[in-house]
Amino acid sequence: MAETTGTIAQLNELIKGIDIAVLTTVRPDGTLHSCPMASQPADASGVFWFISHNNSEKVEAVRTNQRVNLAYADHLSQRYVSISGFCELVRDHALAKTLWYPSYASWFPGGVDDPGLVLLEVHIQQAEYWDAAHGRMVPLLGFPRIM
Repeated sequence: MAETTGTIAQLNELIKGIDIAVLTTVRPDGTLHSCPMASQPADASGVFWFISHNNSEKVEAVRTNQRVNLAYADHLSQRYVSISGFCELVRDHALAKTLWYPSYASWFPGGVDDPGLVLLEVHIQQAEYWDAAHGRMVPLLGFPRIM
């Protein structure tokens, strides 16, 4: 695995405390669509997991184009992170239980057992963060740059 534990830890530190990730997908017509998602840290293998509804626009977009971007922003501390990667749709009841928050019930009336619930598995291709000292985005090294 090209990712290192240190790189994943550094990325998680950069996004720590940022509750919302903006997920951008590519629609079938090539236009972009962005929506807020409840943020969770990357897991030990460098994957981000999100819960979504199977009939959402973002899921429809992922079915035709797996390229996605995650954007994180904390204006007060000038932390800005951009992560690009590939998204897979996954049905995993046990994992969904570990990701579940009670606040999700407003979107999923059936709870974690809601038949419309699907997981988005985002594999990191590259990550960049704002370097305030140099006034530019810089790459976070250690992720595969799959083209």
